[in-house]
Amino acid sequence: MTERLSETELTGALADLPGWRRDGDKLLREFQFPDFVTAFGFMAAAALVAERMNHHPEWFNVYGTVRVHLTTHDAGGITGQDLALARAMDGLAEPRPHG
Repeated sequence: MTERLSETELTGALADLPGWRRDGDKLLREFQFPDFVTAFGFMAAAALVAERMNHHPEWFNVYGTVRVHLTTHDAGGITGQDLALARAMDGLAEPRPHG
């Protein structure tokens, strides 16, 4: 089982994760996309990463908005797995240059 992060570790990690915040025992971020197809594409890509990690998000989608909660239920809170998935999701959400 993965260890739950200490308050100090969590505070430091959040400083390096712009857009993410603590929501109780979960990390929370709301991603905004220009339309539903782009939001759904992000979710599909994130789902593949989450499946490889065997670490699945709680999420909610309406049109171009994807709200994500990350927590490690077995540890009862936020762990390094949540941070890794948050970073991966941030990378997937970054705009890509066309061409």
